[in-house]
Amino acid sequence: MNNNGSKILVAYFSWSGNTKAVAEEIHKQVGGDIVEIVPETPYSETYSVTVAKAKAEQASNARPAISTKIADFDKYDTIYLGYPNWWGSMPMPVATFIDTYKMSGKKVAPFFTHGGGGVQRCMSDLEARAAGAKFTDYLCLSGSSAKKSQGEISSWVKKTQN
Repeated sequence: MNNNGSKILVAYFSWSGNTKAVAEEIHKQVGGDIVEIVPETPYSETYSVTVAKAKAEQASNARPAISTKIADFDKYDTIYLGYPNWWGSMPMPVATFIDTYKMSGKKVAPFFTHGGGGVQRCMSDLEARAAGAKFTDYLCLSGSSAKKSQGEISSWVKKTQN
């Protein structure tokens, strides 16, 4: 719980560990609960295999099953939701998460990591998929700097708590 009494959830999807590092730093700063969005069928550790699977999932608008279960999602007021930019948008397990756990009426603080593509459609696709949520400004970090961005994360976190 942060200082305004909001119940906070930090939810993230991470393949390489960069988004996980950002999520853990956010959690350290805001408290609340943290959960990883985990696909039931893991992605390969081989980059090219993961690229092929993820691109096919995006092309077919797939909703891969996730093993992530949140018992009482309704109790959360604020969701810090993070994921890597995969080919301009969200990894499809994140779409499954959003479809499963409705964001309407919640404050959503989005954070993204990328390998050079920046934010692209990550924010606009999230806004379209999570209709009814109240969005803060997003945080977008290069994956290569994700593990050493505590100051930038802290500045962003402060803005999300207004």
